[in-house]
Amino acid sequence: MKKLIFLIFLTLSTLSYSQIDSLHYKESKKENRFKVAGRVIKNSIITIPGDLGEMGHSITKDWETTAIYSAGIVGLIATDYYTTVFLQDYVEEAIDYKLPDIDPFEENKYPWLSGEDAYISYPLIGLYLGSFIANSERGQRVAGNAFKSMAYSFVITHLLLKSVIARKRPDPNLSDDAPAEYPYTKDNWAFGYYHGVTGGSQQYGTAMPSLHATAYYAVAKVIAMEYNNYWLPYSFVSIVFMNQFYGHKHWLSDMLVGGLIGTIIGRSVVLNSRKHIAKEEQKLAVKGSNKTKFKKQLIPQISSKMVGFQFVASF
Repeated sequence: MKKLIFLIFLTLSTLSYSQIDSLHYKESKKENRFKVAGRVIKNSIITIPGDLGEMGHSITKDWETTAIYSAGIVGLIATDYYTTVFLQDYVEEAIDYKLPDIDPFEENKYPWLSGEDAYISYPLIGLYLGSFIANSERGQRVAGNAFKSMAYSFVITHLLLKSVIARKRPDPNLSDDAPAEYPYTKDNWAFGYYHGVTGGSQQYGTAMPSLHATAYYAVAKVIAMEYNNYWLPYSFVSIVFMNQFYGHKHWLSDMLVGGLIGTIIGRSVVLNSRKHIAKEEQKLAVKGSNKTKFKKQLIPQISSKMVGFQFVASF
């Protein structure tokens, strides 16, 4: 039954996303789909340094704005105990639902391909497959940018920031008088509980930032910018993110900071992709303008001595 749900979901994702992409974009010149796919993959790889540079530029281009955001984050951390108590006691109880499980491999063997993450991954796979079938370069590029944003989110948030910040996760029952049980805490200033770099999932010292918030909203930002539609992607990822909301076990600031980082990642990837496309188009335009233009004319000639044609070539 789970595999049937998965196949139906992937099929609908492929058809719907390819249709959405075709409504937004018409190829002016069809090329071999494998050539198009190869170019998209190549560009996705060679733009990685530019992606990272764009992320750094987003932070350093306006130090005043960065300082304001940093102060805001400190303020969120300072009030985390009270806001997270409210989150646990009122919001999590009000938002209590579970999306149907999608697990084609059984027992959640592959992260991001089962559970709630599947609702993000498989639509992107559907977008890529549908765009490949339709030979849409734009759709393949959008899917590639979204997958890159997810990968950046994992490296930056999970491997780097969680390891450096090493914040303890909040006790699931903050408002209770009972002491927190390992590995949780009731102290919103519990930083520096280092656990080493790990690619797996663990609860100790991995609160800030939220990986799911980072990855989901990075993808939402990419889709929103590429298709100029913010309501659909942000609503969709929010519904997925709030699935079994209580299971995230994060301070409120962890999720907000994750969403902010994800927004920076998604925006940077799209902006750098656009810059790369503009450069490529400029190169093609310059190359086209430098080509020698050869004009041929065949002019009839009639006189008292002859009847014929004069061939004139100009370049």
